[in-house]
Amino acid sequence: MARIAGVDIPKQKRGVISLTYIYGIGRSRAKDILAAAKVDESTKVSDWTDEEIGNIRAAVGQYTIEGELRSETQLNIKRLMDIGCYRGIRHRAGLPLRGQRTKNNSRTRKGKRKTVANKKKVTK
Repeated sequence: MARIAGVDIPKQKRGVISLTYIYGIGRSRAKDILAAAKVDESTKVSDWTDEEIGNIRAAVGQYTIEGELRSETQLNIKRLMDIGCYRGIRHRAGLPLRGQRTKNNSRTRKGKRKTVANKKKVTK
């Protein structure tokens, strides 16, 4: 396995796909990185030379990725929660933040269903 930005990327896959294993790099950014490093995107990682890997590492270093990106995202969420804006309140409550309805769906954000029992009827 090749190691780029502290992540082992799979050798048997094409370069574009294997770079997406790094947090913060998707398909389009992977294509940009390989173009900047002058590496063919259809080449498998196992066929990369040491010089190409070095160029790719340099190109990846231009972007905010992995731990730095994760901490930046968490700080942004914390800032929203601290200022008490709508999105921050939704984050705090664990509810969807982008206008989705919550009556029927949004189980991913709300978690497993919590059953609420009905009141017992009084017998006369």
